[in-house]
Amino acid sequence: MRLVQFRRRGQEGAGAARVGVEQEGGTVVDLNALDPSLPHSMRALLDTGDRGLDIARRAVSSSQCVVPRSELVLLPPVSGPDKVVCVGMNYRDHCLEQFPSAITGPHDDITLPLESQEVDWEVELAFVIGRGGKNISEGAALSHVAGFMVANDVSARDWQMNRNGKQWLLGKTFDTFCPLGPALVTTDALSDPHSLGIRCRVNGSVVQDSNTSQMIFKTEALVAWVSKFVTLVPGDVFLTGTPPGVGVFRNPPVFLKSGDVVECEVDEIGVIRNTVV
Repeated sequence: MRLVQFRRRGQEGAGAARVGVEQEGGTVVDLNALDPSLPHSMRALLDTGDRGLDIARRAVSSSQCVVPRSELVLLPPVSGPDKVVCVGMNYRDHCLEQFPSAITGPHDDITLPLESQEVDWEVELAFVIGRGGKNISEGAALSHVAGFMVANDVSARDWQMNRNGKQWLLGKTFDTFCPLGPALVTTDALSDPHSLGIRCRVNGSVVQDSNTSQMIFKTEALVAWVSKFVTLVPGDVFLTGTPPGVGVFRNPPVFLKSGDVVECEVDEIGVIRNTVV
C-alpha cells in the first residue's frame, strides 16, 4: 500500500492537505472524501492505529473518490513529525535530530541558502514510525514501522564540517533540505526493505548507486537503539544514512548549483525529483 499526503491543484494552505492511497497509474483514492471522519495529515492518520490503516486498505479495492494524477500535487508523505532522526554514516553513535521544518515534498524545489556555498546531495532510505514505544526490542521493531520512503538529506557541508564548531545540526536543517516521498510504502508492500537498489542522479548522471543491503545497522537495530533514549511516537521519521558518492568527497569536490535537478530513487518505492533554485 502506498500512502500519500496531497492537495488538489488550486488549493493552498495548511487546510488543503489530504491523505490518500496511491494506485497504479498515479491516481489517488482520497481517504478524506471516502471517510470524512479521518484526519487530514499522515501523522494523525497513523495515530489512529489500525482503524485508519484498515480504511486505507479497503480503499485500495474501492473505485470511489479517485483523484486523477493531473488534478493533485503530492506533498511530503509525512509532515510536522515530532522527530526527524538522522543516522550519520549509519553508526549508532552518530544519531542526531533534524528540524522538521526542513521537510519538503517529492517534487518541490531545493532552495540554496545565501549562507552556504557547499550544498550537497545524500540519497537515503527513510522510514516512519507507525506505533509508538520505548525500549523496543529488535524482534518487535518492524511492527512499530508504518512504512518506507525515499529521502534526500541535503547538506550544507561548510556548516556541517567547518563552521559552528563542526556540529552537524545547522548544516542539515535549512528549509527545503529534506525532500521526502513519493509515498509512504507499507512494509508488507516491499519484498525486503534491506535489499533494495538505491541511487542518486544529478542532471541525469548517476552519482550514487548502491543497495540497502550495505547498511551497517538495519531498521530493527535503529529503532531499538534510539528507543532506549527517547519515546518514539507515530509519525517520527528516520533517515538511515547514505551510500558513497556524495559531492564533498569527490576530487575535486562538487556541489549543487541553481538549475541542477536531483533525482533520488529506491527500488519498489519510487523517485523524488527536486530542482535546485
